Amino acid sequence: MKLLHVDSSILGPGSVSRSLSADVVAAFAAKHPTIAVTYRDLVSAPIDHLTAAHLAVMNGAVPTDASLSADIGAGNTAMEEFLDADIIVVGAPMYNFGIPSQLKAWIDRLAVAGKTFRYTSNGPEGLAGAKKVVIVSSRGGFFGPGSSAAAFDHQETYLQALFGFLGVRDLSFIRAEGVATGPDGRKKAISSAKDEVSKLAA
Repeated sequence: MKLLHVDSSILGPGSVSRSLSADVVAAFAAKHPTIAVTYRDLVSAPIDHLTAAHLAVMNGAVPTDASLSADIGAGNTAMEEFLDADIIVVGAPMYNFGIPSQLKAWIDRLAVAGKTFRYTSNGPEGLAGAKKVVIVSSRGGFFGPGSSAAAFDHQETYLQALFGFLGVRDLSFIRAEGVATGPDGRKKAISSAKDEVSKLAA
């Protein structure tokens, strides 16, 4: 069994999503002692955002710039890691109602027709359905279903739609919500999320 662990928070050791995503990976490792874990830090080793040059190479053009060639290679490696993994754990904090741009750049290398989805006469079909994906979501405020700010959630709703489009049916969220509401709120949010991690590992 193979697990891919992806972090995207810019906050380093102070990151809630990084701490909790590590807890999730540890829980899976305890449950499956022989699991092979691959780690990708999208902040310390970012993947460039898509450009017209990237798309040209994807369509058969030969890259003439060394940095572009290196980044195309990094994108291909990211795709291979995703395709090889049975379980994907993604640390995904909410920034300005959405996901970090570093995480979006990674996703843009995964959502590729013919690799993770395809178009058919009946519409698009996801090709990554055999995977389990766990999203570790951290939020400064409260954006869950039924909250007054639910309409501002373009983080979890986007990730749910995106991985669903890729065919993933086994998708779950570990959520730490309200981490910026003060020390007590942060502590409560992290404690609640850790409870969910425990249930996931049970």
